[in-house]
Amino acid sequence: MHTFEQFNLPKALDKALVELNITTPTPIQQKSFSVILSGRDMMGIAQTGTGKTLAYLLPILKQWKFAQTDSPRVVILVPTRELVVQVVEVIESLTQYMSIRTLGVYGGTNINTQRKAVYDGVDVLVGTPGRTMDLALDGVIRFDNLQKLVIDEFDEILNLGFRTQLTSILTMMKGKKQNILFSATMTEEVDEILDEYFDFPEEVSLAASGTPLDKIDQQLYRVPNFYTKMNVLMHLLNDKETFNRVLIFINSKRLADVVMEKLNEAFPEEFTVIHSNKSQNFRLRSMAEFQANELRGLLTTDIMARGLDISDITHVINLQFTDTPEQYIHRIGRTGRADKTGIAISLVDPKEEEMLLAAEMLMERELNEQVIPEGVEISEKLMEFEKSKLKAKQLVKAKKPIEKGAAFHQKSVKNQKVNLGGPGKRTPRKTKPRNRAVEAKRAAKRKKNKED
Repeated sequence: MHTFEQFNLPKALDKALVELNITTPTPIQQKSFSVILSGRDMMGIAQTGTGKTLAYLLPILKQWKFAQTDSPRVVILVPTRELVVQVVEVIESLTQYMSIRTLGVYGGTNINTQRKAVYDGVDVLVGTPGRTMDLALDGVIRFDNLQKLVIDEFDEILNLGFRTQLTSILTMMKGKKQNILFSATMTEEVDEILDEYFDFPEEVSLAASGTPLDKIDQQLYRVPNFYTKMNVLMHLLNDKETFNRVLIFINSKRLADVVMEKLNEAFPEEFTVIHSNKSQNFRLRSMAEFQANELRGLLTTDIMARGLDISDITHVINLQFTDTPEQYIHRIGRTGRADKTGIAISLVDPKEEEMLLAAEMLMERELNEQVIPEGVEISEKLMEFEKSKLKAKQLVKAKKPIEKGAAFHQKSVKNQKVNLGGPGKRTPRKTKPRNRAVEAKRAAKRKKNKED
């Protein structure tokens, strides 16, 4: 059995790990430790819940030496505000017996407060790409003394549209430094950034890219529409003993609020909803309540698909299937973490079959199809968004192919170009187009003059 003794950590770190009751390193922590200590650029491929945060923090903190500087020596970039808060908490727990100043910066809060905190001095800066770039462009954050750059949930940062901010930050970091990244999947976009900004990174892989954790039982219910999805969901959640730690994913914020109303009616004060329209304080409070088992379930959009440390989730339910196969893997990775098993349930309608197939091809395995439980009503009613999609589909089908000749006509005479053989040839005399109304008036006037 492996222990942290093999890492030969400083006493301050060892003491903190003991107090946190962390005794055994995970596989990704064992594989990453020596690579990061070597100073080489590293690319780590590992699923959510495998201990990636400690995988990069422990070797960085082992090498820590005091330096007289107020600008950050370590920068850690993560995709969401919640993950910033979580990583800062982990660092503060690990460094409680060390003299290290840690600061988290993210959007949705007063930037002037964060400016002042940076000016006061920071050793380890954790931030979202957007806010970090804003503070760097203002000259508040400087990278003169930067030694380590960590990008966690790399593919999710790109997936959320932060490529421009990320490349801007990387361009501003001109000095020699060690680059460390962790990602759940490898995509072409990730490869492009690695090729441009990283120096021959060594790959540390825990699982093949795109492979789900084997400890997750992936189940599938095929349903005709969203109302039937809701009926299946309510039937499942009625089993409170089994479904006692549930994470429900949905794609739309508007639909999330609609579903939340139904959940509140059926199960008062047992569920909450989190999405980007909710305030930062509400989101953090909701997660804390869920973590403390004060709530049975959490309904959310993909803002929580990765990186957040919520333990012991028994079920992940995809009320709507994901827009990308990679995102499906990130979602289901919220259960079956560490040494535990989990269940992922996807409710899939006909419009989502194509993306389901893409996810199955990526994983090289099929989901376990289940029979819709007896007593669940198969609704024929459609939500408004389903009706609008249906109308659009019908309109596309109703369009007949256009025959050339019926819809195409020759250009008017004045718009036709005539090739007369070159500049030496005569050009046709320009004539004004006929105006039948004017001609009719003139003819009437001539007729009247004759009669007079």
